[in-house]
Amino acid sequence: MTIYLISGLGADKRAFQKLVFPENMAIKHIEWIPPYNNESLKDYALRLSKKIDTTQPFVLIGLSFGGIIVTELIKIITPVKSIIISSIKNKNEISGYLKILGKLKLHRLLPTRFLNKPNFILYWLFGIQNEQEKFLLSQILRDTNVKFMKWAFNAILYWNQQPNSLSIFHIHGTNDRMLPIKYTKPTIKIDGGGHFMVFTKAKEINQIILEEIGLGIS
Repeated sequence: MTIYLISGLGADKRAFQKLVFPENMAIKHIEWIPPYNNESLKDYALRLSKKIDTTQPFVLIGLSFGGIIVTELIKIITPVKSIIISSIKNKNEISGYLKILGKLKLHRLLPTRFLNKPNFILYWLFGIQNEQEKFLLSQILRDTNVKFMKWAFNAILYWNQQPNSLSIFHIHGTNDRMLPIKYTKPTIKIDGGGHFMVFTKAKEINQIILEEIGLGIS
């Protein structure tokens, strides 16, 4: 079985570096493709789905923005399991302050230097607590494609996904400031977990994932 890892909006595969999977499983990181102007999340996910081999059993794991993409992908393809981390499943789970940003179009005014350089606001939003975490986030932000980030942020704010019965295993932290848990309905809560918990609480999340895909230690 293949596990496809889909990273977050301002992240890449380095965010998953502490997760460990059995050696007999193929692990593949889905690289982002350039979006078209004003492309919807639905259409973007359709193009991205071409990167996934659906002839063999597979699992999708999406982090933050990657989790949103997973919710679109499973309308097109059928994984064995769909797992999202620090993410949302529909437009009702978008936080109030992000909705206000969208209505006022303030997100379009965010300067590039705010998006790809570390600062105390981003550290706070991601729940960064030590120098190792600061270093990793700063490296990820430095390498982030700001044009892609702005497109994705805009696409999320105008996402029209309604609540549905799609099977998604949702892991969310109780201290997530980027996507506050009070707006979400996760399958399982991580006590004290922030938006970057896939790295800061990797061991706990790792075990939950393995158990969900039937590989946990009983």
